[in-house]
Amino acid sequence: MITAAAQGGDRRRRKTALAVLAGGLVLGVGAVVTLAAWQDDEFANGTFTSSGDFELAGQVSTAEGFTDHATSPGGALAFDVNAASLAPNMVSYSPYGVELAAGTTVPATVTVTAGTPTGTVADLTYGIYAVDSFTCNAAAVTAGTALIPEGTAIDTVPADTTFDLAAATADTAGAPQYLCLVVTAGPDLATGQTGAAVWQFQAASQ
Repeated sequence: MITAAAQGGDRRRRKTALAVLAGGLVLGVGAVVTLAAWQDDEFANGTFTSSGDFELAGQVSTAEGFTDHATSPGGALAFDVNAASLAPNMVSYSPYGVELAAGTTVPATVTVTAGTPTGTVADLTYGIYAVDSFTCNAAAVTAGTALIPEGTAIDTVPADTTFDLAAATADTAGAPQYLCLVVTAGPDLATGQTGAAVWQFQAASQ
C-alpha cells in the first residue's frame, strides 16, 4: 500500500528531476550558441615621422648672406660709422634679417630677448623696426613698423616681443623678415666706454 507521504515524495523527486533536466537543456542551448559564434579581426595602423629640419638663419651683411649663428654673441651687426665713435645724442643704424632655412617646412614665431652685454654700454637705448629690405637708415625707420620702441634700455626687451616667419620648402628658404636696429647715445654718455649688446632671436614652430 502506497501511503500519501510516499506519493508526495515521488512527486517531489519527479519535480526535482525535471528541474535538473530543464537546467541541462538551458545549459545545452547556451553551449551551442557559444560554439556557433564566429569571430574575425581587422587592424589598421598609421606611421608618423617628425620633420628632420628646423633652422633659423640670420643675415648681418649682404656679403655673408643668411648664415647660422646659433651661439652667443652671434654675428656682428654692421652698425654705421657712428657706432665706433659715439658722442651724446648720436644715432647708429644696423640692418639685420632672419629667415627659416630650406627644409624647415613649418612656420615659426620668433621671440626677441636680450642677452648679457659685455663691457660697458651705459646710457645707450635702442629700437627695432620691421622693414621691407636689408636697409637701415632714417628713411627705413619712417617707413617701417616698430617692434621695439626707441628709447628701450639696450640690455632689455619688452615682454612678448615676437614676429612670425613663413615656412620654407624642401629646397627654398622661407620669406625673410628684415629688421632695422637703431641705437641712440644718451646726453650723459661717458667717454671712453666700450661694450657690446647681444640680442637673441629664438624661433619656435607654430
